[in-house]
Amino acid sequence: MIIGERKTEYPNNKLKLIHCADLHLDSAMDTHLSKEKAKERKLEILETFSSMVSYAHKNDIDHILIAGDMFDKKAISATARNFVYSQIKDHPEINFYYLKGNHDVDGFLNKLDEIPENLFLFGENWKTYNIATGSRNVMLSAVELTSLNAPFIYNGLFLDPKDFNIVMLHGQDANYKSKDKAEIIALNELKNKSIDYLALGHIHTYKLEQLDARGKYCYPGCLEGRGFDECGKHGFVVLNINLETGEYENELVLCSKRNTYELPVDISNLESSAEIIKKVDEAFLNQEVTENDLIKIVLEGEVNLDSEIDTDFVVKHFEPDFYFVKCSNKTKIHVDYNSFVNDKSLKGEFVRSVMADTNLSEEEKAKVILYGIRALGGEVID
Repeated sequence: MIIGERKTEYPNNKLKLIHCADLHLDSAMDTHLSKEKAKERKLEILETFSSMVSYAHKNDIDHILIAGDMFDKKAISATARNFVYSQIKDHPEINFYYLKGNHDVDGFLNKLDEIPENLFLFGENWKTYNIATGSRNVMLSAVELTSLNAPFIYNGLFLDPKDFNIVMLHGQDANYKSKDKAEIIALNELKNKSIDYLALGHIHTYKLEQLDARGKYCYPGCLEGRGFDECGKHGFVVLNINLETGEYENELVLCSKRNTYELPVDISNLESSAEIIKKVDEAFLNQEVTENDLIKIVLEGEVNLDSEIDTDFVVKHFEPDFYFVKCSNKTKIHVDYNSFVNDKSLKGEFVRSVMADTNLSEEEKAKVILYGIRALGGEVID
Protein backbone atom coordinates (compact mmCIF):
# COMPACT_ATOMS: atom_id res chain seq x y z
CA MET A 1 0.00 0.00 0.00
CA ILE A 2 1.41 3.39 -1.01
CA ILE A 3 0.35 6.40 1.02
CA GLY A 4 1.61 9.84 1.99
CA GLU A 5 1.67 13.31 0.54
CA ARG A 6 4.44 14.21 -1.88
CA LYS A 7 6.47 17.37 -1.83
CA THR A 8 7.26 18.45 -5.38
CA GLU A 9 9.70 21.35 -5.05
CA TYR A 10 13.27 20.82 -3.92
CA PRO A 11 16.22 23.24 -4.18
CA ASN A 12 18.70 21.96 -6.77
CA ASN A 13 16.58 18.82 -7.11
CA LYS A 14 18.04 17.52 -3.81
CA LEU A 15 16.20 15.77 -0.97
CA LYS A 16 17.75 15.51 2.50
CA LEU A 17 16.63 13.12 5.21
CA ILE A 18 17.90 11.77 8.52
CA HIS A 19 18.29 8.07 9.29
CA CYS A 20 18.63 7.26 12.99
CA ALA A 21 17.99 4.20 15.15
CA ASP A 22 18.41 2.71 18.62
CA LEU A 23 17.72 5.91 20.53
CA HIS A 24 16.71 3.88 23.62
CA LEU A 25 15.10 6.91 25.20
CA ASP A 26 14.23 6.57 28.88
CA SER A 27 16.94 3.97 29.55
CA ALA A 28 17.57 3.42 33.26
CA MET A 29 21.28 4.29 32.85
CA ASP A 30 22.00 2.86 36.32
CA THR A 31 24.46 0.08 35.46
CA HIS A 32 27.55 2.11 36.34
CA LEU A 33 26.30 5.52 37.42
CA SER A 34 25.07 6.95 40.70
CA LYS A 35 21.38 7.70 41.04
CA GLU A 36 21.98 11.39 40.37
CA LYS A 37 24.13 10.87 37.29
CA ALA A 38 21.81 8.17 35.92
CA LYS A 39 18.94 10.65 36.05
CA GLU A 40 21.11 13.28 34.40
CA ARG A 41 22.09 10.92 31.59
CA LYS A 42 18.43 9.97 30.97
CA LEU A 43 17.62 13.63 30.43
CA GLU A 44 20.73 14.19 28.31
CA ILE A 45 19.67 11.46 25.89
CA LEU A 46 16.33 13.21 25.48
CA GLU A 47 18.23 16.44 24.81
CA THR A 48 20.28 14.68 22.13
CA PHE A 49 17.06 13.62 20.40
CA SER A 50 15.96 17.26 20.53
CA SER A 51 19.31 18.36 19.08
CA MET A 52 18.82 16.00 16.13
CA VAL A 53 15.36 17.44 15.46
CA SER A 54 16.78 20.98 15.70
CA TYR A 55 19.49 20.02 13.22
CA ALA A 56 16.82 18.82 10.80
CA HIS A 57 14.88 22.08 11.19
CA LYS A 58 17.93 24.31 10.68
CA ASN A 59 19.18 22.35 7.66
CA ASP A 60 15.90 22.03 5.74
CA ILE A 61 15.63 18.29 6.28
CA ASP A 62 12.09 17.12 5.55
CA HIS A 63 12.10 13.55 6.86
CA ILE A 64 13.47 11.68 9.89
CA LEU A 65 13.56 7.87 9.66
CA ILE A 66 13.65 6.09 13.04
CA ALA A 67 14.69 2.48 12.34
CA GLY A 68 13.56 0.92 15.60
CA ASP A 69 14.12 1.05 19.36
CA MET A 70 13.13 4.66 19.90
CA PHE A 71 12.40 3.67 23.50
CA ASP A 72 14.11 1.17 25.77
CA LYS A 73 11.33 -0.53 27.69
CA LYS A 74 7.60 -1.04 28.07
CA ALA A 75 7.09 1.44 30.91
CA ILE A 76 7.83 4.89 29.50
CA SER A 77 7.95 7.87 31.82
CA ALA A 78 5.50 10.70 31.27
CA THR A 79 8.46 13.04 30.84
CA ALA A 80 9.95 11.04 27.95
CA ARG A 81 6.57 10.41 26.32
CA ASN A 82 5.47 14.03 26.46
CA PHE A 83 8.85 15.33 25.35
CA VAL A 84 8.98 13.15 22.24
CA TYR A 85 5.37 13.95 21.43
CA SER A 86 6.04 17.68 21.66
CA GLN A 87 9.16 17.44 19.51
CA ILE A 88 7.17 15.76 16.75
CA LYS A 89 4.05 17.94 17.03
CA ASP A 90 6.02 21.20 17.29
CA HIS A 91 7.84 20.47 14.03
CA PRO A 92 5.07 19.97 11.45
CA GLU A 93 7.55 20.78 8.68
CA ILE A 94 9.32 17.45 9.40
CA ASN A 95 7.81 14.03 8.74
CA PHE A 96 8.78 11.34 11.25
CA TYR A 97 8.70 7.68 10.17
CA TYR A 98 8.77 5.39 13.20
CA LEU A 99 9.42 1.66 12.80
CA LYS A 100 9.13 -0.23 16.07
CA GLY A 101 12.10 -2.42 17.06
CA ASN A 102 12.50 -5.32 19.47
CA HIS A 103 12.63 -2.96 22.49
CA ASP A 104 9.64 -0.91 21.40
CA VAL A 105 6.11 -1.60 22.57
CA ASP A 106 2.88 0.38 22.33
CA GLY A 107 3.53 2.18 25.61
CA PHE A 108 4.24 5.38 23.68
CA LEU A 109 1.53 5.33 21.03
CA ASN A 110 -1.24 3.97 23.28
CA LYS A 111 -0.79 6.81 25.74
CA LEU A 112 -1.18 9.54 23.13
CA ASP A 113 -4.50 11.33 22.82
CA GLU A 114 -3.87 11.60 19.09
CA ILE A 115 -1.20 10.60 16.61
CA PRO A 116 0.43 13.73 15.14
CA GLU A 117 -0.26 14.16 11.43
CA ASN A 118 3.47 14.17 10.71
CA LEU A 119 4.13 10.85 12.50
CA PHE A 120 3.95 7.89 10.11
CA LEU A 121 3.90 4.30 11.35
CA PHE A 122 4.35 0.77 10.05
CA GLY A 123 2.89 -2.64 10.80
CA GLU A 124 3.46 -6.35 10.28
CA ASN A 125 2.86 -6.06 6.52
CA TRP A 126 4.87 -3.96 4.10
CA LYS A 127 3.80 -0.32 4.03
CA THR A 128 5.19 2.16 1.52
CA TYR A 129 5.18 5.95 1.72
CA ASN A 130 5.81 8.14 -1.31
CA ILE A 131 7.89 10.74 0.51
CA ALA A 132 9.03 12.90 -2.41
CA THR A 133 8.73 13.37 -6.12
CA GLY A 134 10.93 15.22 -8.54
CA SER A 135 12.69 13.78 -11.51
CA ARG A 136 11.96 10.50 -9.75
CA ASN A 137 9.86 9.38 -6.78
CA VAL A 138 11.43 8.56 -3.43
CA MET A 139 9.67 5.60 -1.85
CA LEU A 140 10.07 4.42 1.74
CA SER A 141 9.02 0.84 2.51
CA ALA A 142 9.19 -0.86 5.90
CA VAL A 143 7.75 -3.70 7.96
CA GLU A 144 7.93 -4.69 11.62
CA LEU A 145 9.60 -8.10 11.93
CA THR A 146 7.89 -10.81 13.97
CA SER A 147 8.47 -14.53 14.42
CA LEU A 148 5.46 -15.13 12.15
CA ASN A 149 6.26 -12.85 9.22
CA ALA A 150 10.08 -12.93 9.21
CA PRO A 151 10.42 -16.01 6.95
CA PHE A 152 8.00 -14.61 4.34
CA ILE A 153 8.45 -10.84 4.14
CA TYR A 154 11.08 -10.90 1.40
CA ASN A 155 8.70 -12.37 -1.16
CA GLY A 156 6.22 -9.56 -0.53
CA LEU A 157 8.56 -6.68 -1.34
CA PHE A 158 8.02 -5.22 -4.81
CA LEU A 159 9.81 -2.03 -5.84
CA ASP A 160 9.77 -0.01 -9.06
CA PRO A 161 13.33 0.24 -10.39
CA LYS A 162 12.57 3.72 -11.78
CA ASP A 163 12.12 5.06 -8.22
CA PHE A 164 14.67 5.83 -5.55
CA ASN A 165 13.84 3.06 -3.09
CA ILE A 166 14.54 3.17 0.64
CA VAL A 167 13.76 0.06 2.69
CA MET A 168 13.77 0.27 6.49
CA LEU A 169 14.12 -2.74 8.83
CA HIS A 170 15.20 -3.40 12.40
CA GLY A 171 17.35 -6.45 13.09
CA GLN A 172 20.75 -8.13 12.88
CA ASP A 173 22.22 -8.40 9.40
CA ALA A 174 23.02 -11.91 8.19
CA ASN A 175 23.39 -13.59 4.83
CA TYR A 176 20.52 -16.03 5.17
CA LYS A 177 17.10 -16.30 6.77
CA SER A 178 16.62 -17.71 10.26
CA LYS A 179 13.71 -20.00 11.04
CA ASP A 180 13.43 -19.06 14.71
CA LYS A 181 14.87 -15.54 15.07
CA ALA A 182 12.63 -12.68 14.02
CA GLU A 183 15.36 -10.07 14.36
CA ILE A 184 17.56 -11.59 11.63
CA ILE A 185 17.68 -9.63 8.34
CA ALA A 186 18.67 -11.87 5.42
CA LEU A 187 20.71 -9.61 3.15
CA ASN A 188 20.84 -12.19 0.35
CA GLU A 189 17.05 -12.08 0.16
CA LEU A 190 17.15 -8.30 -0.39
CA LYS A 191 19.70 -8.23 -3.18
CA ASN A 192 18.60 -7.31 -6.71
CA LYS A 193 15.26 -5.91 -5.53
CA SER A 194 16.00 -2.34 -6.72
CA ILE A 195 16.91 -1.11 -3.21
CA ASP A 196 19.01 2.05 -3.26
CA TYR A 197 19.38 2.48 0.49
CA LEU A 198 18.63 -0.11 3.17
CA ALA A 199 18.09 1.82 6.41
CA LEU A 200 18.70 -0.54 9.32
CA GLY A 201 18.58 -0.43 13.10
CA HIS A 202 19.70 -2.78 15.90
CA ILE A 203 23.52 -2.52 15.80
CA HIS A 204 24.71 0.34 17.99
CA THR A 205 27.76 1.34 15.93
CA TYR A 206 27.90 2.98 12.51
CA LYS A 207 28.20 0.58 9.60
CA LEU A 208 27.90 1.26 5.84
CA GLU A 209 28.43 -1.52 3.31
CA GLN A 210 27.46 -2.52 -0.21
CA LEU A 211 24.25 -4.54 -0.52
CA ASP A 212 24.46 -5.27 -4.24
CA ALA A 213 25.53 -3.50 -7.44
CA ARG A 214 22.81 -0.87 -6.95
CA GLY A 215 22.35 -0.29 -3.24
CA LYS A 216 24.02 0.00 0.13
CA TYR A 217 22.90 -0.87 3.63
CA CYS A 218 23.58 1.23 6.70
CA TYR A 219 23.35 1.09 10.49
CA PRO A 220 23.61 4.64 11.89
CA GLY A 221 24.36 3.39 15.41
CA CYS A 222 22.85 4.89 18.54
CA LEU A 223 22.69 8.62 19.33
CA GLU A 224 24.45 8.24 22.69
CA GLY A 225 26.69 5.50 24.07
CA ARG A 226 25.00 4.25 27.23
CA GLY A 227 27.64 1.77 28.39
CA PHE A 228 31.09 0.47 27.64
CA ASP A 229 29.69 -1.92 25.04
CA GLU A 230 28.84 1.19 22.98
CA CYS A 231 32.20 2.95 22.94
CA GLY A 232 33.20 5.72 20.59
CA LYS A 233 31.46 8.65 18.97
CA HIS A 234 27.82 8.42 17.93
CA GLY A 235 25.27 10.29 15.88
CA PHE A 236 22.81 10.04 13.01
CA VAL A 237 23.10 9.71 9.24
CA VAL A 238 22.13 12.45 6.79
CA LEU A 239 21.19 11.23 3.33
CA ASN A 240 21.45 13.79 0.53
CA ILE A 241 19.65 12.41 -2.54
CA ASN A 242 19.95 13.82 -6.07
CA LEU A 243 16.43 13.35 -7.45
CA GLU A 244 17.65 13.74 -11.00
CA THR A 245 20.47 11.19 -11.06
CA GLY A 246 19.47 8.92 -8.15
CA GLU A 247 22.91 9.32 -6.61
CA TYR A 248 23.27 10.16 -2.93
CA GLU A 249 25.74 11.11 -0.24
CA ASN A 250 25.79 9.50 3.19
CA GLU A 251 27.21 11.48 6.13
CA LEU A 252 27.47 10.51 9.80
CA VAL A 253 26.74 13.60 11.90
CA LEU A 254 28.14 13.31 15.43
CA CYS A 255 25.77 14.53 18.13
CA SER A 256 26.40 12.69 21.40
CA LYS A 257 26.76 14.90 24.46
CA ARG A 258 29.14 12.40 26.05
CA ASN A 259 31.17 9.52 24.67
CA THR A 260 32.23 6.27 26.29
CA TYR A 261 35.75 4.95 25.83
CA GLU A 262 37.55 1.79 26.89
CA LEU A 263 41.27 2.37 27.37
CA PRO A 264 43.45 -0.77 27.42
CA VAL A 265 46.77 -0.23 29.22
CA ASP A 266 49.54 -2.82 29.29
CA ILE A 267 51.12 -2.73 32.77
CA SER A 268 53.38 -5.76 32.39
CA ASN A 269 56.18 -5.83 34.97
CA LEU A 270 54.95 -2.75 36.82
CA GLU A 271 55.15 -3.08 40.59
CA SER A 272 52.87 -0.42 42.08
CA SER A 273 49.72 1.62 41.58
CA ALA A 274 51.86 4.76 41.36
CA GLU A 275 53.66 3.29 38.33
CA ILE A 276 50.35 2.22 36.85
CA ILE A 277 48.94 5.75 37.10
CA LYS A 278 51.93 7.10 35.17
CA LYS A 279 51.40 4.48 32.47
CA VAL A 280 47.70 5.32 32.21
CA ASP A 281 48.54 9.02 31.96
CA GLU A 282 50.80 8.23 29.00
CA ALA A 283 48.03 6.21 27.35
CA PHE A 284 45.61 9.13 27.62
CA LEU A 285 47.96 11.33 25.58
CA ASN A 286 47.00 9.42 22.42
CA GLN A 287 43.24 9.54 23.03
CA GLU A 288 40.64 12.11 21.98
CA VAL A 289 38.93 12.09 25.35
CA THR A 290 37.40 15.06 27.15
CA GLU A 291 36.20 15.87 30.64
CA ASN A 292 32.63 15.13 29.49
CA ASP A 293 33.36 11.49 28.70
CA LEU A 294 32.92 8.16 30.48
CA ILE A 295 36.14 6.14 30.72
CA LYS A 296 36.86 2.49 31.45
CA ILE A 297 40.53 1.78 32.10
CA VAL A 298 41.39 -1.86 31.44
CA LEU A 299 44.68 -3.02 32.95
CA GLU A 300 46.28 -5.77 30.86
CA GLY A 301 49.52 -7.70 30.62
CA GLU A 302 51.43 -10.03 32.94
CA VAL A 303 52.43 -8.88 36.40
CA ASN A 304 54.47 -10.33 39.21
CA LEU A 305 52.90 -12.11 42.16
CA ASP A 306 53.80 -9.33 44.60
CA SER A 307 52.79 -6.41 42.33
CA GLU A 308 50.58 -3.90 44.13
CA ILE A 309 47.51 -3.06 42.01
CA ASP A 310 44.79 -0.93 43.59
CA THR A 311 42.06 -0.19 41.02
CA ASP A 312 40.16 2.01 43.49
CA PHE A 313 43.25 4.18 43.86
CA VAL A 314 43.56 4.47 40.07
CA VAL A 315 39.90 5.49 39.78
CA LYS A 316 40.25 8.06 42.57
CA HIS A 317 43.20 9.63 40.78
CA PHE A 318 41.41 10.12 37.46
CA GLU A 319 37.88 10.87 38.72
CA PRO A 320 38.32 14.66 38.70
CA ASP A 321 39.29 14.58 35.01
CA PHE A 322 36.20 12.88 33.60
CA TYR A 323 32.43 12.55 34.02
CA PHE A 324 32.82 8.91 35.09
CA VAL A 325 35.77 6.54 35.51
CA LYS A 326 36.03 2.85 36.28
CA CYS A 327 39.06 0.56 36.29
CA SER A 328 39.11 -3.15 35.51
CA ASN A 329 42.04 -5.45 36.28
CA LYS A 330 42.44 -8.01 33.48
CA THR A 331 46.10 -8.77 34.09
CA LYS A 332 47.52 -12.26 34.37
CA ILE A 333 49.76 -13.17 37.27
CA HIS A 334 53.18 -14.58 36.61
CA VAL A 335 54.15 -17.07 39.33
CA ASP A 336 57.69 -18.46 39.42
CA TYR A 337 56.76 -21.77 41.01
CA ASN A 338 60.38 -22.96 41.07
CA SER A 339 61.31 -20.26 43.58
CA PHE A 340 58.97 -21.91 46.11
CA VAL A 341 60.09 -25.53 45.65
CA ASN A 342 62.61 -25.47 48.51
CA ASP A 343 61.00 -22.70 50.55
CA LYS A 344 60.46 -24.14 54.06
CA SER A 345 58.23 -21.30 55.24
CA LEU A 346 54.44 -21.41 55.64
CA LYS A 347 54.23 -19.45 52.41
CA GLY A 348 56.25 -22.07 50.56
CA GLU A 349 54.10 -24.90 51.93
CA PHE A 350 50.95 -23.01 50.88
CA VAL A 351 52.21 -22.46 47.32
CA ARG A 352 53.25 -26.10 46.92
CA SER A 353 49.84 -27.33 48.11
CA VAL A 354 48.05 -25.11 45.60
CA MET A 355 50.41 -26.19 42.82
CA ALA A 356 49.57 -29.84 43.54
CA ASP A 357 45.81 -29.28 43.28
CA THR A 358 44.72 -30.96 40.01
CA ASN A 359 41.24 -29.43 40.17
CA LEU A 360 42.50 -25.90 39.52
CA SER A 361 43.60 -24.36 36.23
CA GLU A 362 46.90 -22.49 36.03
CA GLU A 363 45.05 -19.17 36.10
CA GLU A 364 43.03 -20.23 39.14
CA LYS A 365 46.16 -21.42 40.93
CA ALA A 366 47.80 -18.05 40.33
CA LYS A 367 44.82 -16.19 41.80
CA VAL A 368 44.61 -18.47 44.85
CA ILE A 369 48.32 -18.07 45.47
CA LEU A 370 48.11 -14.29 45.06
CA TYR A 371 45.31 -13.82 47.59
CA GLY A 372 46.76 -16.44 49.92
CA ILE A 373 50.17 -14.79 50.11
CA ARG A 374 48.57 -11.40 50.63
CA ALA A 375 46.47 -12.83 53.47
CA LEU A 376 49.55 -14.47 55.04
CA GLY A 377 51.24 -11.08 54.90
CA GLY A 378 48.44 -9.50 56.92
CA GLU A 379 46.89 -7.62 53.98
CA VAL A 380 43.13 -7.03 54.09
CA ILE A 381 41.55 -8.74 51.08
CA ASP A 382 38.38 -7.11 49.69
